Amino acid sequence: MKFGIIGGSGVYDAGNIQNIREISVSTPFGSPSDKLTTGKIGGIEFAFLPRHGKGHRILPGELNHKANIFAMKKIGVTHILSISAVGSLQSKYKPRDIVVVDQYFDRTKKSSEHTFFGNGIAAHISMGEPVCPELAELAYRAASSSVTALHGSDKKRPKVHRGGTYLNMEGPAFSTKAESRVYRSWGMDVIGMTNIGEAKLSREAEICYCTLAMVTDYDCWHPDHEHVTVDMIIQNLVANSGIAKNIISRLPEFKNILKGKCSCGNALACAIITDRNKIPLKSKKDLAPIIGKYVKVGG
Repeated sequence: MKFGIIGGSGVYDAGNIQNIREISVSTPFGSPSDKLTTGKIGGIEFAFLPRHGKGHRILPGELNHKANIFAMKKIGVTHILSISAVGSLQSKYKPRDIVVVDQYFDRTKKSSEHTFFGNGIAAHISMGEPVCPELAELAYRAASSSVTALHGSDKKRPKVHRGGTYLNMEGPAFSTKAESRVYRSWGMDVIGMTNIGEAKLSREAEICYCTLAMVTDYDCWHPDHEHVTVDMIIQNLVANSGIAKNIISRLPEFKNILKGKCSCGNALACAIITDRNKIPLKSKKDLAPIIGKYVKVGG
């Protein structure tokens, strides 16, 4: 078991990390957002990747999700926890609340960027249940434990919500009020710009994946909070980063929840439909870390 954490550039200094080092990972899809920081917390191996690069220099639409997830797979990551800033689309999710997402809704036009396949190899994965249930339960327990430890019985403390739908818009601009109202009417819960690609590619890579959505604002639909501003989001990001680090440090406390009974590790078992003899050798070599147990490079 090896955890991958994808999040803000300040998250990777969480807790008491041992054997810390930075590594560069090459992929057939180019470079990841930045170097990966690896280490151990509570005996569990971790790899941290700042999604937007150190200094937050990469726009959501510029992210190389293929390289990010492939790099995680290449170094042996089995579980990815995505820590993501989101806007709330429902009144029950207040700024600084935490939502353990269980569904995604894709409003991007980037399907070709959200798959490792193509170039002579076709595969179709199941995304009906896009989040690993075991990892989601671990994330929920770690987040709940962290909130209790940091805020005690304070009635105004952040709430941790189990389940919710993440609508992935493209950005980089925030929603118009009309868009925000439509998304609310659809029953969407939170909105962000980054996670659908990670979720789809993690499933193709047979990596367990879960989003820990950290609410920073009410998007722009709320009558008392009509305008999303960068200043508002930054203030809540700073507060959320502190609790995110605490959550990461607590993940080892609940590691026994991960019993390996989920189906994430066999997502490609029936997904590759291309005749093995028709798959180009380059595609076989490039995707070996992902398809190697199903497609032999020499076969």
